[in-house]
Parts: sequence; structure tokens; C-alpha cells
Amino acid sequence: MIYKLPQQKLLRWIALFLIGTFLQFLFYIPTPVLSQNSNSCSNITTPLTSEEQTYARAAWQYFVKNYQPATGFTNSTGGYPSGTLWDMGNYLMALNAARWLNLTDQADFDNRLNKFLTTLSSLKLFEDALPNKVYNAATAQMVDYGNNPVERGLGWSALDVGRILAAFDVIRTCHPQYNDWLKGIIAKWQVARSLKDGQLFGATVLPDNKTLLVQEGRLGYEEYGARGYQLWGFSAPKAIALEPFKLVEINGVQIPVDTRDFQSTNANNYVVSESYILEGIEFGLQGELADFAARVLDVQKRRFDTTGQLTAVTEDNIDQVPYFLYNTVYANGANWATITDTNQPYPQFRSISTKAAFGWHYLFPDNAYAQKVFDAVKDLRSPDDSGYYAGIYEESKQPNKALTGNTNGLILEILYYKSRGNHPLIASTSASVSTGKPSANASLATPSNQPNSTGKPSANASLATPANQPNSTPIATPAENSKVIEVTVAPIPPVDSPQPSSNLKLDRPLTLIERRYAEAAWRYFQANYHSKSGLIDDRSDFKGATLWGLGDYLAALHAARSLDIITPKEFDGRTRHLLAALTKLPLFAGELPSRSYDTRSLQPVDYGGNPVPEGNGWSALDLGRMLAALYNLKSCHPEYTAAVDKIVLDWSYLRVVREGILSSATVTKEQEGRYLTRVNPEIRLGYEEYAARAFQLWGFNVERSAVGGEYETVSVEGLKVPIQRHRTDTNSKVNQYTVSNPFVLYALEFGLDPQMRSLFEPIFQAQAERYRRTGIFTASATTLIDRKPYTVHSTITGQGESWVALGDDGQPVPKGRLVSTAVAFAYNALLPENKYSQQLLQGTTDLYNPLVGFYEGFYETTGKTAVGFTSSTNSVILQSLLYNVTNRQPLIRPTTNMNSLWWQTVTKGNSGRGLPNTATQQIKLTSDSSGSYWVSDSRGNS
Repeated sequence: MIYKLPQQKLLRWIALFLIGTFLQFLFYIPTPVLSQNSNSCSNITTPLTSEEQTYARAAWQYFVKNYQPATGFTNSTGGYPSGTLWDMGNYLMALNAARWLNLTDQADFDNRLNKFLTTLSSLKLFEDALPNKVYNAATAQMVDYGNNPVERGLGWSALDVGRILAAFDVIRTCHPQYNDWLKGIIAKWQVARSLKDGQLFGATVLPDNKTLLVQEGRLGYEEYGARGYQLWGFSAPKAIALEPFKLVEINGVQIPVDTRDFQSTNANNYVVSESYILEGIEFGLQGELADFAARVLDVQKRRFDTTGQLTAVTEDNIDQVPYFLYNTVYANGANWATITDTNQPYPQFRSISTKAAFGWHYLFPDNAYAQKVFDAVKDLRSPDDSGYYAGIYEESKQPNKALTGNTNGLILEILYYKSRGNHPLIASTSASVSTGKPSANASLATPSNQPNSTGKPSANASLATPANQPNSTPIATPAENSKVIEVTVAPIPPVDSPQPSSNLKLDRPLTLIERRYAEAAWRYFQANYHSKSGLIDDRSDFKGATLWGLGDYLAALHAARSLDIITPKEFDGRTRHLLAALTKLPLFAGELPSRSYDTRSLQPVDYGGNPVPEGNGWSALDLGRMLAALYNLKSCHPEYTAAVDKIVLDWSYLRVVREGILSSATVTKEQEGRYLTRVNPEIRLGYEEYAARAFQLWGFNVERSAVGGEYETVSVEGLKVPIQRHRTDTNSKVNQYTVSNPFVLYALEFGLDPQMRSLFEPIFQAQAERYRRTGIFTASATTLIDRKPYTVHSTITGQGESWVALGDDGQPVPKGRLVSTAVAFAYNALLPENKYSQQLLQGTTDLYNPLVGFYEGFYETTGKTAVGFTSSTNSVILQSLLYNVTNRQPLIRPTTNMNSLWWQTVTKGNSGRGLPNTATQQIKLTSDSSGSYWVSDSRGNS
């Protein structure tokens, strides 16, 4: 008995301690705090214009006039003291934006936020678990949607929880002094009750007073809500995946639609603008969500093009019965449906949404249609300074005079997003995306983890080690985690006599359809242009470029100007900017440009986007692509000759041209940690021959790399298809596969000399024969996609097999074969009378998104679009269209100036940088009955 008394006392103290700890969380009442401006949230890089400041002040007035001082909440609609957790999230986002846009001072911000969080901390919860679906904003009582008090409550909304969790994250990031308070609030909520089987579940009360958990969220909002949960460590992997969805054609656009419709689930599968707008301004549009958003905007433009009715649809309050409607692109089997939550139609009240128009305009500031619909609503403000109206009714053309926190809060968020230089409010690494195309399970690529950023073969390297391979969630690489410092490159000074257009003469103008294709292809170079550095991303989901990709860009610039797609002013500005950027690229070993660069910082990176300060070697193939483009710039736009020559004279060619062969450098790391540079001959079929022709333009003797000699072949569809050059100077077996890309590019730019024609024709004919035999469209090429393995070589023959799809690692990609859009355009340009090339083009011409360019292609087995946008594909399409209207002459035109700085320096000799021995081109342009083409000129051999 004596020893038990101390034990009982100890147990009592432990119990009291545990109870106290529990009560601390249960009745968490923090001390009011004051924010400090100590983070990047205050970094306004693109200040609002005076007109935009007017927009912001008008939107903020809604919250000033609808503030409830007793609770710190705001009314969800003008003068109506009710609000959901979603409305509360809107207000927090608006409050944060108002602070950094200087619409309110620090004292007012702190007073408002302290009062808000004090009330939120003490809210009565539904079943003591989570906030009720709706509260009286003036009293903080649980109410129903009629604002009548309900003792038990209505249940909770998981999507609303996700919305406020996202807002909490912005507050703790921008005002970290409130972090503990927010954590305490979340600790009181039983968030786990709203998660089940990896999905979001809301709660509703049945007529018998029982609680029913119901899965919440459809494509768009489901992913957005799950992101909010994930920001605070709550995982909902099924909710954050895009599946299940299908593509539905509306106004000629394939629109992603959730397959869980009202008929089968009693929940609407509406497609609206707001979910994609929120995704863009808060998390940044990436991967398929970026593609989906562009489609949703484009289909609204298409409706305008067809009907003349400006269209910007999303859910909105309205100023009459039934007071809230979903204006949709699609819902429950109907296009352009306007419905209630119970799927009742009200098409007469479809409206142009103010918040949707604002969102699309600032997400896509260069989009002409987004500008047009924005202009229709930008001044739709209440005359008594109460905020922005919700929209304009399509039928009556009268304002929808509903005033809401949703409309005005989103406008403030959007304007804050703009002021930050269109930088998302929440770090993109905070949330995950796991998705596939319909009926597919592959995960999306993480942009900074892309293995290869060009449409050419990867250079001799395992570009993504297992540590750098993305999984189903975007994991930040070092390149992501370290702050990228964007550099501003000043364009070279204006050239002496800028020409109004290329001196290339067109045989005929573009047809209307061809012009539409050219404009669509050029959109890639508008959407992926870095205005500070002057560079273009090789692929839309990766902030990086190779010299090959920049050569693509320069070729596209020339084609776009020649086709009159861009003005002389835009061509000159972009060209001078790019030439300036080329002079700023750090050179590997002080010799040649590295394999890849960050397009923002201009610093060398590997193919996964990770910094490699010393560089990672050079590619003779990439250098050849750039040399071809620079040569043609001089030929067709001679006013840039001096600037071009200065760039190429900065480079050293001692190791890239050796004994008549092109060689590339790679860097490997020893076990001891040393980095070793190795220089080896380039032997990749087609690419070597293409690059050699480019070097010959500048006078280099690379005859052993130029097309010619004997080639090993294999039989494919009864034709002798080349697989490699027969050579004794190297025994390398790297990347042995045959694809169309280098051969069509060679043919477009240099024409088909007899030796290249002997390689080109069986490659094309084998593809045509396969289509004749099987009915499978075939345009075999290297393409880049947004998921593993990211680079797919759809070969004619590879690794000893016909028609196999390979990754960069040489491993087969089951069902991975693609029909290449670029190759289809090129074959049709080169062989316009061929029936198969005509059929191939018809199968790919509509594979474009007018906002971001042409897709890479479509899958042979399913016909599904392969999501991916690259400079290579869109450049080849522009070049193919130019080839069509120049009487099918080689696009590389001979220079007439052999007395430029380059040739003068070559003539002087002894440069110490491996320049040619004689100031003579090694190839010449000639013609015969088969056409015009460049051919080696034996007189120029040095």
C-alpha cells in the first residue's frame, strides 16, 4: 500500500497533463499577432497600371461594404450575411491581395485577420468534426442555405475545406506570424473524416437525421480541392488524379469531361472556367491541366466565332430566381448547359462571367479573344462603388447585378497574380499531379525532370538517372528548389539597313487553311518566349533550351517572316534579341555552347534541368542545326551578317571537326568524383549527315561525316532501309534506330541529292507500305511527350526490330508508337502528289491548340492525342508550309557575300580556333531533272 500512493499521484499528474494538452488544442486561443513584410509576397515585379488600380479598388470596396465587424467575416453576396468556407477562403485571398496591392494598410490588415481567425477558431463544428457548410456571417451561427439557424448543421463540404486550406497556405507563407494560429485551427478539425479511399468526401444530413458521406468533386475542382489538402499534409491521390475522364468534341475542340455524370452519381460533371483559372493563378498550369485549360478557353472562342456571342462561362450568382447557376461548356451530356445544382435548365439566364473574363485575360495576356471578352466586362462596376457585377446576360444583354465575394475576391487574386509577374501564388511543388489520358495510367512528367528537351536523339547519355526520374508526384530537383535568377539580355543594336522582308521569293501566297496552320504553329513561339532573355523553351513544360532548339526557333522566325505571319518589326526585335543571347551563353571549356541551358538564367543545365556550372559537353549535331539556321539568316537577311559572324567566330572548332569527322563531347563522373571530358565521333544516322551539310556551308571539310559511302540496311516491308553507315573509324553502337526526323529536315533545307535520295525514299516507302498492309497511319519519328519515358523514338527499325517504339535508354515502349505531326507535314510538302502523304496530312492537320501550337502527334493504337508541344515540331511545320510556297526549292539559300568577317578571318589563317583552311564553301546548290539540292563540291575540299 505504501508504494501505491506515489504511483497513484503520478498517474493523476500524467492524466492532468494530458487533459491540459488536449484542452489546449481544443480551445486554442492564440494571442493576436502582427504581420511583418518579410517575404517575397511583397515583391511586386509588374505594378498595376492606373486602369488596373481602378479595377482593384472597385473589387476591394465589395469587402469594405460587406464586412461584419462582430465576426470579421464578409457576406458571400451583397447585403446578405451568409457565407461558406469557400467564401471565407475567397475573403482571405482577397485580404492578402489587398495588403500587397496597398489597398489597405498593415493595421487594418491585422485587425481584420485577427478578428476573422478569432471567430473561425471558435466556430461550432458539424458533429464536432469540420465546419458546417454555411454560417451566418454576422453571428457565426450554423445555418441552412436560407440563413435559418440549424442546431445540428447541414454537413460539410470537402471542396470548401480544400479552398480554405489553400488560402491558409497563402496566409502562412505571406504572413508567417499567423502560422501557429492556423495550425491550431486545423488541429481542431477532424480533416481525416473528409478523406476516404484517396478521395474527398463531404457530409450531408439525410431526412432520417443520419449523416451520409458523399464523394465530392469532378474534373477541375476535385484536383484543385485535393491540392489544398496536400498543402497541409493530407493525401488524396485519387482525387488529385485526372481520371476518370473522356474527351467530348464541342465546336471542333476535344474537351475533357468527367465520366461521373448526374444520371449515374446524382452530381453534376460540369466543365466551367473557374477551376482552371484558380489552378493557373494559384498553382500554375502544368502538363495536361495546362492543355485542358487552353482547350476550355479555345472552345469558348469557337462558340463566339460560330455565333457571334461572346462567351465566358462559369458558375455565378444571379440577381433573380434561382439565384445561382452553373453556366457550363458541358454538363451531364449537354453542350453549353446552364443549370442549377439539381440539373434544372435555365438557358435564358446564361451570362458572360466577369470573373471568368478577368481570369482568362490575365492567364493568357496575348490571346486576342481573351482580350475581347475582358473588354466587355472590365468596366462592369456598380455605380455606387459596391464592387463588380457578376456578369452580363447573353439573351437580354443586361448586367447580372449580383454582387459577390466570389467575383470580387477572384478579381483581386488575379490582379495580385499579375502584379507578381504572372507568378503563381502557391509554389507548384506543393501539390502533386498524377494523371493519364483516357484509359491510361501513366503519370504526368514533372517539367523540371524532363529527360531530353529536343526532338533529336539524346546525346550518348542516360539523361535521367533513377534519382532524377519523376514519379506520380512532382518532386523538386535541385534546379527547382534553388531560386533561378532571371537575366535580362539587351538586344544587339539595330542593324544598319533592316529589310522589310526576307529576300526569299514566294511562288504563291498561303491559302486560308495554310495560314491558319502557320499561325497555330507560330503560337508556340509566342507562348514559350522569354521576354527577358530572348530565348524559347525547347518544350512547353521545361524551362530549358539546346542549341538545336534555338536553331529550330531561328528557322521558325525566318519562316514566319517569309510567310508574313509576323511583322518586320517583330522579326527584327526577336532576331536581335536571340543573337544577343547567343553571345551571352557560357561556353563549355571556352570552346562551344554546352548541350543545354536554363532559358531564364542562361546557365548550363543537364537534360533534367539541374545546374551544371561547368557545362556538360557539346553536341556537334546541335551546333550543325544552329549553323544551318545562322547561315540562312545571313543569306536571306544579310543585314544581320556582321552580328552572326561575330557569334560563330567566338567559338572554337578544334575538337568538333577532326580529320573530316564531326565529334561531340560528353562529361562523365568517375567514382573518385573527378569529371572527365570525352570526345567521340557522331554516328547517328541522318543527324550526322544533316549536321555535316551545315558545317560544309561554312567551309569545313567534314566529308567523312557527309552523306555518302556505303550504308548497312535491313529489310522492312520488302524495302532496304538504312540502319547505319558502314565505317571502320568507330565501333560505337549508340542509339541504333532509324526515324524520319533528320531525313525530312535535310530534304526541306538542303534538297535531296542522289545519295540522300537513296536513303530517303525507302524510309518513306516502308511507312507507306505498312499503312497499305495494315491500315495503320505511320509517320515514324522522335517525339517528346509529357510522361515517361518523355522521349519516344517511333522507329522504322530499331534494335533489330521493325516498327518498335524505344525510349532513350533503348528499352521498348509498349503501345508507345506515335504518328508525328511534324513528319506528316514534311512528307506532304516534299511529296505532294503522293497519295499516302496526302492521307497522312489529313490525319494530323487538326492536331493543334490555337493558343500553344501543334501537338507532337497521336498514338497509333488509340488515336489519342499525344500531349506535348515543342519548338522542333512547330518549326518543321512552319518550314514545310514555307517549302510549299517557294516552288519546293531547298530552304537554305546560297549566300552572295563571300567577303564577310567570317571569310576574311578564314582567309587570314592561323586563327587558333580550328577554322577552315580555305575560304570556300564545301557544298554548292545545283539542279537537275529531279530538282534542286546542295551537293559536296570537290573543288572546295581543303
